[in-house]
Amino acid sequence: MRSIKILIILLSTYNFAQIRTPQSSPKAIVMQTVGLTEVKIDYSRPAMRERIIMGELVPFGKIWRTGANANTKISFSDDVKVGGKFLKAGEYSIFSRPGISMWEIFFYSKTDNSGLPDKWDVKKVVAVLEIETQELKMAKENFTISIDNITNNGANISLAWENTQVLIPLEVPTDDKTMTSINQTMQGNPTARDYYLAAVYFKESGKNLQKAKKWIAKAIEIDGGKYWMFRQQALILAKLDEKEAAILASKNSLKLAKEAGNQDYIRLNNISIAEWSK
Repeated sequence: MRSIKILIILLSTYNFAQIRTPQSSPKAIVMQTVGLTEVKIDYSRPAMRERIIMGELVPFGKIWRTGANANTKISFSDDVKVGGKFLKAGEYSIFSRPGISMWEIFFYSKTDNSGLPDKWDVKKVVAVLEIETQELKMAKENFTISIDNITNNGANISLAWENTQVLIPLEVPTDDKTMTSINQTMQGNPTARDYYLAAVYFKESGKNLQKAKKWIAKAIEIDGGKYWMFRQQALILAKLDEKEAAILASKNSLKLAKEAGNQDYIRLNNISIAEWSK
């Protein structure tokens, strides 16, 4: 009876055991906030494995799934522009037609394809770009999609493999969304944090510095002043070429930074005071 039980256990183990091996083209997900827009890319990463990629494994002049396995997908939380072309918020497949010196990039509205669509539907192509290729000095073993050169208002979507790179310019509606938020908040009952964030945004985006000066002063008045607030006040005043007032604000920031033990702000304020005192 015991031998029968052991046999049943062994058979059960044999029947339900599964071999696990690594994928030859592992799945990858890129998630990046650009300004106020969430961007997500879902793709697979084939490797060179001592093969010639461009022109052979990935033929020139033919549509490629831009990765491996299922089609590559990208989603945007807001309406954006890619290569100057408008795309509504949502999810798209990325297909490409590689060439020697230029790639065509297709944003395709159908996203549940297994690789390339069974039938290419031009009505589902919502944007087509022509992007010149760039040569990489160091070969990239795995196909890589990344989001680089990020600013408040955009970034580059990079497609890179072997010695070839394609950079797709991405523009996001950060300024529109931020200004809407600032205007709505300022019409209500803004807090010290609201005044602070609005002032810093105006300073960093090159907008009305007089408004930024007024708002940062209001933030300090409400909150009592923190070393990071006085630091931003100093930077705004310096941009307005009000150097004496900037030095005073920087000294206030320095004093509070010393009390808080923040070495970064101590160093930055000392540098600024020395520079503005010349």
